Amino acid sequence: MEDTVPKSLQFLDIGELERTAFEGALADAGHERFRARQIFRWIYRHGVTDLEAMSDLPRELRTTLAADFTLTTPDIVTRERSTDGTEKFLLRLADGRQIESVFIPDTPATTFCISTQVGCAMACAFCLTGRMGLVRNLTAGEIVGQVRVLTAALELRNTAFNIVLMGMGEPLHNYDETMKALRILADDHGFAVPPRRVTLSTVGLLPALERLAREPIMPNLAISLHAPTDLQRGALVPINRTYGVADIIEACKRFPLKRRNRITFEYVLLAGVNDSPTDARKLATLLAGVKAKVNLIPLNAAAGIPFERPSDDAIDRFAKTLSERGLTVSVRKSRGRDIRAACGQLIVEGQRKSPGQQLSATAFAD
Repeated sequence: MEDTVPKSLQFLDIGELERTAFEGALADAGHERFRARQIFRWIYRHGVTDLEAMSDLPRELRTTLAADFTLTTPDIVTRERSTDGTEKFLLRLADGRQIESVFIPDTPATTFCISTQVGCAMACAFCLTGRMGLVRNLTAGEIVGQVRVLTAALELRNTAFNIVLMGMGEPLHNYDETMKALRILADDHGFAVPPRRVTLSTVGLLPALERLAREPIMPNLAISLHAPTDLQRGALVPINRTYGVADIIEACKRFPLKRRNRITFEYVLLAGVNDSPTDARKLATLLAGVKAKVNLIPLNAAAGIPFERPSDDAIDRFAKTLSERGLTVSVRKSRGRDIRAACGQLIVEGQRKSPGQQLSATAFAD
């Protein structure tokens, strides 16, 4: 069982509350419900975290807020800037655990890469985060808190931005808190981030994926596929032994999409493992009948990852093979590699769990 945040750290923490829940808490304390909208605007639009500084609130309400509510915000431990403008933030949570978040400028829009867990239980063979194991889930407030910290540090509160849930962790393994965070982010009185500006990346936890298909707030979907067959994918993505390639593809065919939308299939290219023309042809056959686009990600090599990046010729050949078979293909430009901020490179040392504390694949079935 993963660590959990003590409930005392979440009790009446405004950062953990959706606006409707906050309205109810204020009403229970004898205050007007509409004050929640004002406070949300202070926190999310203006970046004010000092409850006493919310000057248009009655003094009595500010006294109540100071006495009965809190607003927990992650602290910046370090901030590194890449030569390409990417920035990586190491953030400390209220219990001392640490996570990483990434700012990626001009992709083509401003993008925040946000974590949903401390570590990750998926143990993908090419990902450093998986070496940590799962330490614990993040709360909704900790997920949204990353966005609050980044917008303040980068002075981007008045700038439209995209969010990719592609940092540390598997978002659908922390389903309830992730979806709660997306509702908070989408609130019209807060950041007002529409679902079309959010992309959720998952290895394909099928029960959670089916729940996601019924959500009123539905982000863009990216499936971390990485191989066209069960034999190959099972060696790279252990959860494939529970939810196979065919099952994932069938779920994607059923997933509700708007007319112009597609599901992105992410495919990390590993030299000599999954980058041959035969692999590309198998992938094209697999995705036939799916409203799909393929995002090829040449491996971001790092110490501890037992694979190599394919040659540029191999990457181009793979992309051309897919394109010739009618698939929309892009090759992701690696950002922040020099500060270990690229895809698969996020890891916080010293927070790994022992093997006995890891969750088995069967734990994802419910």
